[in-house]
Amino acid sequence: MSDTPCPSTGGHPSEIAAAAAQLLGSLRAAPPLTHCITNAVVTGFTANVLLALGAAPAMVDIVDEAGVFAGAASGLLINLGTPVPEQRAASLEAAAGACAAGTPWVLDPVAIGALPVRTRLAGELVALRPTAIRGNASEILALAGFGAGGRGVDATDTPDAAADAARALAGRWGSTVAVSGEVDLITDGRRVVRIANGDPLLTRVTGGGCALGAVMAAFLGAARDSAFDVLTAVAAATLVYTVAAEHAATRAQGPGSFAVELLDALDAIGPDDILAAARVEQVEL
Repeated sequence: MSDTPCPSTGGHPSEIAAAAAQLLGSLRAAPPLTHCITNAVVTGFTANVLLALGAAPAMVDIVDEAGVFAGAASGLLINLGTPVPEQRAASLEAAAGACAAGTPWVLDPVAIGALPVRTRLAGELVALRPTAIRGNASEILALAGFGAGGRGVDATDTPDAAADAARALAGRWGSTVAVSGEVDLITDGRRVVRIANGDPLLTRVTGGGCALGAVMAAFLGAARDSAFDVLTAVAAATLVYTVAAEHAATRAQGPGSFAVELLDALDAIGPDDILAAARVEQVEL
C-alpha cells in the first residue's frame, strides 16, 4: 500500500470503482485478519459484516493481548463507542502495537466533543497517527477542534461542513479522513472523494456506521501489499459497503429486515454491481 497515488487510480471516478472491485477480490482471495476493538452495542453485528464480506474478524480488547494481536493483524479498528476502562487501555496498547508493526488502523471517535472521557482518549489516539479516521461530521469537527460534537452519536452537521476540519486532520496527522453522511466525503488533504451511494436505512440499524470502520480496516489490510494508496482503499471500502446497502434496501421491509439483507448483500456483491452503481466524484485540491 503506497502513500502516493498510483497510476491505476488516477482520479477518474470509474477508476475508483474499478479499484474497489479489485480490492474486494483481493480481500476474498486472502481474508485479512481484522482486529476490532469496538463498542459493546455493535460487536456481533460488526463481526458478521466482516464475515459476510469475506474478511476474518477478531474482537481482541484485553490489556496485554491487544498490542500483540494488533501487530499480527492485517488491519485494526479502534471504535470509542463504549470506552470502559480496560478497553481504553487496550485501545492505546493496540494503537501502539499497530504503529510499531506497520499495521494500518482506523480510529472511529464515536460521540466525542461533549463527552469528556472519550474526547480525551480520542486526543491521545489521534496523536498516534491513525492510518484513517472515520466519523460523522460532528465527530470530525470535534476531533479537529472546530466544534463541540453532535447529539450523542448523531451528527448535527453535514460532511461538507466538516470538509475543512477533515483536511486539517489529514494535514496534521497524515491520516485519510472519511466523513460519513448522505454523501460521504473522504480526503487525504490533497484529494477529496465524494461517494453518493448508500441508503437512509443504514442510520436506523445499530452499528451501521460502526461496521463501516471495520470494513475500512479490512480493506486497508487487503491493500497492504498492493499499489493502491490509503485514500483509494478507504474509498473502496465505503463504496462497496454503501452499494451493498442500496441492494439490501430494495429487499428490506424496514430496519429489522434491512440488517439481515445487508449481510446477504455484502456476501453477494460483485465487481459488476460496484461498477454499475458507483456514484463517485474525485477532485484534486
